Amino acid sequence: MSNVPSRTILVTGGSRGLGLGIARKLASEGFRVIAVARRSSDDLAKAMQDCGDAIKFWPFDLGDVPGIGELVPAIRKEFGPLYGLVNNAAIGTSGMLATMRVADIERTVQLNTVSPLVLTKHVVRGMMADGITTNGGGRIVNMTSIVSTTGFSGLTVYGATKAAMVGFTKSLAREVGPLGVTVNAVAPGFVDTSMTEGLDGAQRDQVVRRSPLKRLAEIGDIAAAVAFLMSDAARNITGTVLTVDAGGTA
Repeated sequence: MSNVPSRTILVTGGSRGLGLGIARKLASEGFRVIAVARRSSDDLAKAMQDCGDAIKFWPFDLGDVPGIGELVPAIRKEFGPLYGLVNNAAIGTSGMLATMRVADIERTVQLNTVSPLVLTKHVVRGMMADGITTNGGGRIVNMTSIVSTTGFSGLTVYGATKAAMVGFTKSLAREVGPLGVTVNAVAPGFVDTSMTEGLDGAQRDQVVRRSPLKRLAEIGDIAAAVAFLMSDAARNITGTVLTVDAGGTA
């Protein structure tokens, strides 16, 4: 991978869990990471201490869709052109659709689908304005889920939002490909993060048994996939979904 400090990547939901793991990995690969989240965390503070200037925190609530139009220009003004975007922030609202509150459905769709679409819109516009699309290209990685294709009882709304991100990835790849920007998605299986804390022991054991590798994927595995798609080695990969689930959907 080209170690170019000026390559700045915005990672949403970057203060904890998978987002923080991705931020740490990208920083270790020579990128500068802007971790966007509603609030910081002790783990993020530790990562910033470990990685120095390679990780910066920017507080923002992605539920504030109108404010996204001001977020991206502010970050560009502070840190310069954006080379990449990782749409990671999401909420894993669970529950049977028939009894789920409409407000919870709307909140999940807004944060998991509307917010990343609007954020990507402004990031792409910034890439075009900064000339990054003609100077080495740009990278967009959307975090989806195996649930988008396999389904999972109790995750109907979440699964719908993640399926939307797959369609978004493929269409946007065609739209911005001529500009030199690649757009891909990473579909994790069940990973040990706060998103899977709702699984009871029996459900977890069932997932592990179904996996050919007899284990769950780890945050580091997902982060490595994202880092690869951000790298020069992936310059001719676009519009694809990279599944990282220890073979669970094989």
